[in-house]
Amino acid sequence: MHGPTPPLPLPTGRLRFAMPPMHESVDDERRHRKQRLAGALRLFGRLGYEDGVSGHITARDPEFSDCFWVNPFGMPFRQVTVSDLVLANRDGQVVEGGHHVNQAAFTVHAQVHAARPDVVAVAHCHSVHGRALAALGDLLDPITQESCAFYEDHALYDAYSGVTVDAEEGRRIAHVLGSHKALVLRNHGLLTVGDSVDAAAWWFMTMERSCQVQLTAKAAGRPVLIDHRQAVATREQLGGDLVAWINYQPMWQDISRSEPDLLS
Repeated sequence: MHGPTPPLPLPTGRLRFAMPPMHESVDDERRHRKQRLAGALRLFGRLGYEDGVSGHITARDPEFSDCFWVNPFGMPFRQVTVSDLVLANRDGQVVEGGHHVNQAAFTVHAQVHAARPDVVAVAHCHSVHGRALAALGDLLDPITQESCAFYEDHALYDAYSGVTVDAEEGRRIAHVLGSHKALVLRNHGLLTVGDSVDAAAWWFMTMERSCQVQLTAKAAGRPVLIDHRQAVATREQLGGDLVAWINYQPMWQDISRSEPDLLS
């Protein structure tokens, strides 16, 4: 006797797979970036990256490319909504919104945006494990699949000059970042960039976790390094902004569905 006929595979065209959206207008793209920015800030708050008034994510405006949306100074990440976001020009002057911006943080972000026209978003927070790695003046080693995404694609800013408030310091940071996706700021923390808010946020989150794994592994023993060829191959597979965007989507779905007021 023959068993039941197994079900046929569905055509792949009927299966959902999210990709970055195409926008019909500048207004649509601006709304999208602001929504993702508010969502990323709330996620960073959930994850404990907030430390007093330190920490920012900026998103380039799609129409005015030398202006950037940023979280309001002194507002808790977990409470930020789209309507709370502030638009500032490259000099840190507020051109839209009702709050101040953190001038020290914005100076660095503005210089990174100026040096990297391909970058839509910049993320920097004083996360615990990122600060710990930065205190050692270390880079990430290729010891996991996730850390390989940063292999030869992040750098160390090997200086500390206190709270950064001048444009020249910001330019030096941007120069060391170069074409990389991330930077370890010695004795300070992490900075990541991406061609979308989603990508920059994902790089920060996975970099922070990679710092935690490296610190934990080194405390327990001597980690085994992934060899150069495999590390490069893994980075080529996982190290692009599109992959970062895809990885971030579960996080976006979680925050936007559980806290829909962020869109207000």
